[in-house]
Amino acid sequence: MTDADPRLDGRLGIAIARAQAGDMNALQFLYVRYADDVYGYVNSIVRNAHEAEDITQDVFVKLLPAIKKYEQRAVPFAGWLLRVARNAALDHLRSWRQIPCDEVRVSDPGHEQVGSDRFRSLQAAFDRLPEEQREVMVLRHITGLTPGEIAEVLDKTESSIHGLHHRARLAVKDSLRELGAAPVTAVA
Repeated sequence: MTDADPRLDGRLGIAIARAQAGDMNALQFLYVRYADDVYGYVNSIVRNAHEAEDITQDVFVKLLPAIKKYEQRAVPFAGWLLRVARNAALDHLRSWRQIPCDEVRVSDPGHEQVGSDRFRSLQAAFDRLPEEQREVMVLRHITGLTPGEIAEVLDKTESSIHGLHHRARLAVKDSLRELGAAPVTAVA
């Protein structure tokens, strides 16, 4: 998704300026030019074609007011648009976090309190993480992305993602120990 063609750069600049002024035809031009790229990128994050279609549509619906904030700088329009799409996809994934089902029954009456305490401890441990480490942990363990996919989404190298993930896991483990909520392991 590059805009290397100078003719496209000229038309693109005009389309962006017109879209910023509220021109729906310019927005349609941007949609035709970028919808497939946005869809492919969003689909690689959410891994569901139907949800990716919905999110792509939402990105372009929200583009008219959002494009007013775009300024031509070092980041090309395509990069800016993919950042908007990434944020929309991650917001969607966050909204679909699994919630424990109330219908699960356990014979241990104290089990619910233990689960609630563990959740609060884990949440506190995550809250202590630096933003980059927390984002890697969420993308890896909640959304299920591979380190390579996370590297692509965050525009980092795969080895830096491995490093962030490793440090985050150690920090969560230490925090859980500090909070008295570390997993219990049997000693042989």
